[in-house]
Amino acid sequence: MPNTPAQPLFINRRQFERFAMTPMYTSIALRTLDEETFEHEGHAYDISEGGMQFELDRGFEPGSRVVVRIDLPDQRPEQSGDTGPGRALFVFANVVWMDDSDAGPVRLAVAFTNFARAGDRERLLRHMSRRALRRAA
Repeated sequence: MPNTPAQPLFINRRQFERFAMTPMYTSIALRTLDEETFEHEGHAYDISEGGMQFELDRGFEPGSRVVVRIDLPDQRPEQSGDTGPGRALFVFANVVWMDDSDAGPVRLAVAFTNFARAGDRERLLRHMSRRALRRAA
């Protein structure tokens, strides 16, 4: 029997399961820590309890510390039981990678460092558990 190379073993290093979002329905906005307003708007591709992949019109270098506003789709209080202010979540995050190799929007990913308001983490977890979101690869 001839020697055949072993198939590489895939190891998932992610701590949290990712869920695909519908980009056109999950808007986000970003600001750096020294900006006062959310000037940079884009759309989320996937999200987890620990981070998110998204697109913006401009990039931010890995290591940049940012604040992200995430507008969850279909987050109506009568359907979600959410009594918080609006449907946005706010998180502090670090940019972990940027891909600006294609023309058009820049793809980025952030790792969440902490949720900015009390209850935002729980709102995100409720949203992920209640919706029929597709697991991201």
